[in-house]
Amino acid sequence: MAANDISIIHPRPSSIVAALYTLRDLNVDVAILHGPPGCSFKHARLLEEDGIHVVTTALDENGFVFGGRKELSSALRKVNEMFHPQLIGVVGTCASMIIGEELHEPVMDANLDVPVIEVEVHAGYANNTKGVLLTLESALDVGVIDREEFERQKILLEKATEVEKLHGAASREYLAPSRGDLKYKVAQRIIELLQEGKRGVVIMNAKKETAYMFADITVAVHEVASMLGVSANVVNMANLDESLGLPRVRDHARNIMRDLKEKGVQIHEITGGLDEYPVAGDVVDKLLLRKYADYDFAVITGVPHAIPMDHLKNMEIISVTNGPRQVLPLKEMGHKHVVVEIDLHPKTLGVNHIVESELGATLRQMLKETLY
Repeated sequence: MAANDISIIHPRPSSIVAALYTLRDLNVDVAILHGPPGCSFKHARLLEEDGIHVVTTALDENGFVFGGRKELSSALRKVNEMFHPQLIGVVGTCASMIIGEELHEPVMDANLDVPVIEVEVHAGYANNTKGVLLTLESALDVGVIDREEFERQKILLEKATEVEKLHGAASREYLAPSRGDLKYKVAQRIIELLQEGKRGVVIMNAKKETAYMFADITVAVHEVASMLGVSANVVNMANLDESLGLPRVRDHARNIMRDLKEKGVQIHEITGGLDEYPVAGDVVDKLLLRKYADYDFAVITGVPHAIPMDHLKNMEIISVTNGPRQVLPLKEMGHKHVVVEIDLHPKTLGVNHIVESELGATLRQMLKETLY
């Protein structure tokens, strides 16, 4: 059965949530969810910890029948008075879209002197990237991004969808969640490889703000290698190009590069930006072929399944993901060890410094026990 024909029955990310996160990356000050108060509650609450106000028009049964045009225009005026935003986003929900509520008319009713990104979206799309695309289309319409950046993002979204259908959560009908391998055993193996004088590549291929924690694993491996006197045996790659991506994404890359430099960690190869994780794997593959094909092991963090296996087959692969449903696909690809960083996402919202990972903490502790 082709990937496009698969009827996926495990829960998938929501297009509405994807729209909210994209608004955040565009540095929107306030996002209004036009729908019931409980819609996307968890993510709305998390996003408020990341510097964006998220409010709701709180549509009830009456609104489901008669619409919420007045409620939305009222909410727009209210948030303008309360927060004095420079940029506002309005996001549709399943409820507002089913009743055919158009967002543009209440935005016009509010008559604000602030640009508003209108996202006509619901959660019924097959791929959550549709929410990102709709948000970017509206951002283009109001002049927040230019055509060149829109086309670039569109290509990245298409590639991200391909990656998920090939080896990700959209690759089969049902994927059971898993915690992956025990972190202390994986940490022990990394230390053993370094003690044996094996050469390794540490590849961070992270998505946006999740890089704040995945970068810690790069730091931890560097610390272990340095303490063992074999730092020359480790090469670091990362998708940390500071010039690429939406405004907040570029900020993340700058923050992480700053922290890495302060910790004495050198990134030997830049493979792209923090939104280029679906295509950075091709850059990694070419680098492996040209310069590192004879290395012994690889530690891959972030979105490991986006890295082609062509020139990794002779290496012992240790991968770190934050997706519990990603463990089985990675094992089937040939990743010998797979670690899951549970609760990574909530821990990386609203931060601007590298956050310690569980695997990183385990590596540090086991190194102490090894040396002392």
